[in-house]
Amino acid sequence: MNIKSMKSELEQWISDYFDEKPEMDNRNFEAMIYSLKVGGKRIRPILMLQTYAMYKKDYRNILPFAAALEMIHTYSLIHDDLPSMDNDDLRRGKPTNHKIYGEAIAILAGDGLLNEAMVLMFEQCLDGNLNKIQASSIIAKASGAQGMIAGQICDILSEGSSISEEELLYMHRNKTGQLIKAAIVSGAILGNASKEDLYILNDYGEKLGLAFQIKDDILDIIGDVHILGKNVKHDQCNNKTTFITMYGLEKCKEKCKDLTQECFEILKKLQKNTVHLEEITEFLLKREY
Repeated sequence: MNIKSMKSELEQWISDYFDEKPEMDNRNFEAMIYSLKVGGKRIRPILMLQTYAMYKKDYRNILPFAAALEMIHTYSLIHDDLPSMDNDDLRRGKPTNHKIYGEAIAILAGDGLLNEAMVLMFEQCLDGNLNKIQASSIIAKASGAQGMIAGQICDILSEGSSISEEELLYMHRNKTGQLIKAAIVSGAILGNASKEDLYILNDYGEKLGLAFQIKDDILDIIGDVHILGKNVKHDQCNNKTTFITMYGLEKCKEKCKDLTQECFEILKKLQKNTVHLEEITEFLLKREY
């Protein structure tokens, strides 16, 4: 199962989804589609698809859920880049949404993607399948006021001030970690995984989400803007507490490696073929973007 081909299928599904809407007014969808199509790693939907594929053969059955997850993630990036938040002008190597369409349309593009994701998941749940309903609930909660938004609020309120390690972990457990964990757990639920496996994968998602954010903080300091596709040292300029300011660069590198190794050990507990999740885990440790 080739991860690149899986990513291509996901992107084609998203493209077809918007192209096949006969009632679509392009003016309403243009800004939404712009941010979806400028690229990205698609890590969250691929984690979902790969986890599902450990339990059931055809991952294409859950492409609508994977697309919804990517829409939610993209919405969060559009809003995160706004002048009232991080005020970024570069994302995925392209001008940010508000730089192209203006702040008001960018806000609505983010709102549109979040709501379209919910529409997609509701439509999948109309057959009454409890696994689909449970997976949708997990994704919605992870992106909501007690998940990703809680982390965003903490991030905004803490800007310009020093925060504790506990607050930093809380912020990123929600802002970044919740959606990564939800991708894994919801994929397993859709695949009808056992309760024991869900417990293991929840732990894996927690560790992977934290490693992902620490690596992001590392790349914000030592990354190359041309490879990253976004500006570097942005958190430093905004006087934010990060894992780098909390632990230092070298300790962050060690933590990232340790968490990655913990992820490998957790995956060994599963009586499944976890090779593709291991590949993604290693990629996230070694990535340059």
